Formats: sequence, C-alpha cells, structure tokens
Amino acid sequence: MSKSKHRLLITGAAGVIGRSLLKGLREKDKYDIVAADLHDDPQSGIVAMDVTDGERLKELMQGVQTVLHIAWAKDEEDFLGRVLPINVTGAYHVYEAARLNGVQRVIFASSNHATGFYPTGEDIEVDDPYRPDSFYGLSKCYIELLGRYYADKYDLSSFNIRIGNFSGDAHPHSERSAHIWISPRDMVQLAECCIEADSSMKYVNLYGTSANTDNYYDIGYLEQKIGYRPEDDAAKLWDQAKRKGAPDKQDETEYQGGGYVAKNPKS
Repeated sequence: MSKSKHRLLITGAAGVIGRSLLKGLREKDKYDIVAADLHDDPQSGIVAMDVTDGERLKELMQGVQTVLHIAWAKDEEDFLGRVLPINVTGAYHVYEAARLNGVQRVIFASSNHATGFYPTGEDIEVDDPYRPDSFYGLSKCYIELLGRYYADKYDLSSFNIRIGNFSGDAHPHSERSAHIWISPRDMVQLAECCIEADSSMKYVNLYGTSANTDNYYDIGYLEQKIGYRPEDDAAKLWDQAKRKGAPDKQDETEYQGGGYVAKNPKS
C-alpha cells in the first residue's frame, strides 16, 4: 500500500504568492493540496473560501496536516475597514479551525513590515522587538503573536515567514527590493522546508529572502535549522536587469520598511 500524501491547505491560492506556491508544491508530487481563495477557479483547482467564514475553514481543514495561510486583503492603512475584519479576524478563524481539526502546523505569510521601522544600516535579529511601519505591519505582528498563543496553549506548531519582496518573476524591480527579494523557486523551497521541519519546532519566526548580497537580514542559519539553501541573489539579477534596460529605481529610505514608513501629518 502506497503511503498517503501530506495534506495541505493553501489559503489565498489565487494571489501572486499563493499561485507560485501552488504550482511549485504540486510539481513536487508529494502533497495532497487543497487550494482555496475568495473566488473559485475550477481550471486551477481552486475552491471558494472566505477567510472570515470559520465554518468553511473547518470544513476545508478536515484531514489537513499543514496550513499555508497566505490569504490577505492588501491594505496599508484601512485598519477598521479591511485590516481588522479580514486579516486579523480571518487569522483567528484559521488558527481556531486548525486547532479544532488537529492540524499539526500553520505557516503564516508574515512580512518584513513587522520590523520596518528599523534603520537600514542596523543589523537586526529575528527575535528583536517588533517595529511595525504601518497598520499592515502591525497586523502581521499581531498574527505572529496569535501563532505564539496557539503554539503555547494548544501545541499547534506555528511558523511565521516574514516575506521580504516577492515580485513573482525573474528579478527584483528596485534597489530596495534587491535587499529583501525572494525568487519563486526560493519561495517554494522555503515553504517546503517549513512544511517538512521537525515536529519539535513549535514556534519559529524567520525572514524569507533569497541569498542576496547586502541582505538586510542574516538568513545563513536557516540551512542548519530547517535545510533552506536559497539559489538566487537579487543583487546579481538586478544588475543584469538594469543592463537590459530596466528602470534604475532608487527607492531606498533610511528605514528598512521603505515607503511604508512615510509619516503622515495630522489632518
């Protein structure tokens, strides 16, 4: 009798990151994947799911061992209208459905914006205090802590990947993104490493980037910790793109969060 495949649920499977993970992990032919997003896409094998619908999440998580929670309403500042009801409440429903279904691990697509107010020249460790640069970053901090709560109280393994910049194509598109970019194949590899990481790892925060020259974050330890060996270097790919005529965007700021740290005057 053949061994049953590891069953995954990917939320936000129709988004840029979700589609890349869905395609890459399907090609591994080692996972039984339930792909879900707000609207179904039968051609891509994506079923409909509203992340604020706890009952639907519980239904889709039956038999699931690992959840990759990618679903997100992209918004930097509308905290009450979108960030809180969709992203924050949605994450609660994901973790609660995972707990009730006996899911082993939730892998959350967090963001570098959870620490975006650190200066660009400052070396930071993944366990340094949060410094969110927006309500978007703040919500990521909250959900990382939500994972901490479920890991401690319910023994639900929680991994938070603070994704740098994922353009979804072959190269970064600016000077800033070259410090924090992650390629599609490295994103898939990193997700697989998190899925396959030892069950003793109950709570892990990490930055998700490729092996970039002048990376804002030290990710070298991840090879020993979870086996992650990124193959791409954004700096080299950005230089190549500029030589081929890509616009030379100079978008670095004094903060690691880039434009997200813009301080709005009181209205």
